[in-house]
Amino acid sequence: MSMTVHVDIVSAEKEIFSGVAEMVFAPAEMGDVGIAPRHAPLLTRMKPGEVRVQQPGGEELDFFISGGLLEVQPHVITILADTAVRAVDLDEAAVLQAKERAEAAMQDKQATMDYAKAQVELVQAAAQLQAIDRIRKRSGA
Repeated sequence: MSMTVHVDIVSAEKEIFSGVAEMVFAPAEMGDVGIAPRHAPLLTRMKPGEVRVQQPGGEELDFFISGGLLEVQPHVITILADTAVRAVDLDEAAVLQAKERAEAAMQDKQATMDYAKAQVELVQAAAQLQAIDRIRKRSGA
């Protein structure tokens, strides 16, 4: 029997995932991290990106987070995300529209949306598109 760690992925709105994993990969602020059971304690901020949860039996679940905090204890991993969704629920067309709106707002000096907010939305849209692309490549689609 393989070793596992309990994982909770929570957003401001709701709990997205709660279960066990053999390995978790997450986009920490200073670079991607891989976390195995009995990992040393860690607390770090996360950047927008993909969280991968490898479950016992080999199944892998993908999530997109827009940023947040990652807390690692030897037997528990907690991801407190600003927003989080299952990667399969990402709508590529909506993400592309959001990216275009953010780019247009950054170009328009008279825009009602402030520049910093447009930058954040652009970074999140780019991270979502990267997550969609990685999932497609892994699934062979």
